[in-house]
Formats: sequence, structure tokens, C-alpha cells
Amino acid sequence: MSETTQLREAIQGAIAGNPVILFMKGTPEAPACGFSARTVAALQSLDAPFAAVDVLGDPRIRQELSGLSGWPTIPQLFIEGELVGGCDIVMEMYETGELQEALGVEAAQEEEALLGVPAADHAPLSIENRL
Repeated sequence: MSETTQLREAIQGAIAGNPVILFMKGTPEAPACGFSARTVAALQSLDAPFAAVDVLGDPRIRQELSGLSGWPTIPQLFIEGELVGGCDIVMEMYETGELQEALGVEAAQEEEALLGVPAADHAPLSIENRL
């Protein structure tokens, strides 16, 4: 099996294995571009748990990811294995409430209000670049 095939399978596995995963430049704690920072901020403001992969560690990740998704830019957000899009789409969805719906956070917030129990504290999960 070639390195490219292994990398592609690792990316596919990461997407399939995480309900919400963000391929970004940098990490959630230290985004390396404004677009990644805005996308992380939107997810964090919703207390949405998500995995993150820093594409800067290996340029092949970005190339293979774009080949898989058909999306040329970074960041790329996937929810339940489906590409949502990049920063502009995520921000538009955030503003209209579609992102909250896609992440299922509205129900959690309503449940919290009804039960008076705070939602679980969600920190982003960083995936070590082993792709």
C-alpha cells in the first residue's frame, strides 16, 4: 500500500471516527490563520466538542484532504462525515442558526434551560498528526 493511500485512509478514518472534525491551520489553542481562528471561535462559542487536525505539519494532508473533499481551501469542517465547508460557509451557517442545528446544540441548550443543569464542558480534541 502506498504512502498516499495510507494517508488518504487515515484522513477518511479521522473524518469517520469523529462526529465533528476541523482540518485547520494551527491548533484550536493557537490558530495559524484568521479563517481557522474564526471557525474555531464559532465552534467554541457553541460549546460544540470537535476534533482538530493541523494541516501545516505535513503538506500532504492538505493535498489529500482537498482531493477527498473537492474543497480547495482550509479550514474544512466535517459534521457526521459530511463536508460542511470552509470559514465563510461556517460563519454564514452560524449567523442563521444552521450550524447550531447541524451540531445539535440547540437541543442541548433547551434541555439545559428546562432542567437547570449546565451542559457538559466541551474542550476541542486535538488529533496528533499521525496522518
